[in-house]
Amino acid sequence: MKSYVISENRDSYLGMKLAGIEGVYLRKKNEIEIAFKETLKNKEIGIIFLSEKASLMIEAEVLEAKKKQFVPLITIIPDRYGYQRDEGLIMRYIKESVGL
Repeated sequence: MKSYVISENRDSYLGMKLAGIEGVYLRKKNEIEIAFKETLKNKEIGIIFLSEKASLMIEAEVLEAKKKQFVPLITIIPDRYGYQRDEGLIMRYIKESVGL
């Protein structure tokens, strides 16, 4: 299975490309959403790397895909400044499941 990156950050995209990971560099929300949906349909892709800002632009779609599908694995990667969120997605899942 292949890996694929969807990034709104040129540096993150180029870094992944240099590592041999195919993908797209997009800036607009609708373009990112279309690319994400097309990538989910591709059975050859096992891991989708989404830059954090791109994932925030299409957060509802990402959460829905994570709940419905095990493959491909959807991974959020920070840009060069680190994570922008105060808490991670896993902590949010835990808090929701406990009822906090």
